[in-house]
Amino acid sequence: MTKIQNPILPGFNADPAICRVGEDYYIATSTFEWFPGVQIHHSRDLKNWTLTKRPLDRASQLDMRGEQDSGGVWAPCLTYADGLFWLIYTDMKRAEGNFKDAFNYLVTAPSIEGPWSDPIYLNASGFDPSLFHDDNGRKYLTNQLWDYRRKPSAFAGIVMQEYSHDEKKLIGEPRVIYHGTSAGITEGPHIQKFNDWYYMITAEGGTGYNHTVSCARSKTSKARMKTILTFIF
Repeated sequence: MTKIQNPILPGFNADPAICRVGEDYYIATSTFEWFPGVQIHHSRDLKNWTLTKRPLDRASQLDMRGEQDSGGVWAPCLTYADGLFWLIYTDMKRAEGNFKDAFNYLVTAPSIEGPWSDPIYLNASGFDPSLFHDDNGRKYLTNQLWDYRRKPSAFAGIVMQEYSHDEKKLIGEPRVIYHGTSAGITEGPHIQKFNDWYYMITAEGGTGYNHTVSCARSKTSKARMKTILTFIF
């Protein structure tokens, strides 16, 4: 058995999203206002990791002009389906103030080394986007929903909308599927399917001492999630 010592990725590797393809594991992390955008590390044993790619390496994918400190790329999500790697990311131009409904984009590649496509604009309703590939072939985008009116909170839950790869855009109407727990500041959604249940992991409580992770689940992809577990770190 391999003994793993944390942190597996020390230093500047925030907001990790992990993806497995066969015997290979990949972790994508935020790069904020630094270019090239997104760091992707690779491992075969979950212990030893090597930086293998920074995919957002041209201005057509990530225009860094006007970025504030701690703006730029927030919380990328890396997945693999249909013979492609799918990378979702937020370009946060304004890290402070009431307006954080930043642009969310999608790029794809047949290999982790690329070539990575030019971005497809998805939405601007909030940050921390994530793409879920259902086993029936349909795809759904989730993200934190930002309410600049702050009524009652700027963190207005997790919103879901279907993505059409053929049309290269979101389709149908967005729907709030999870309002979170009393910890508040619900963000960072990731959906997995196991034994016919849909599970969604979210971060809550902010990035300080009250940081919390919650797990919710549903029997259908379009139903509202119900909390089943919370962990306070």
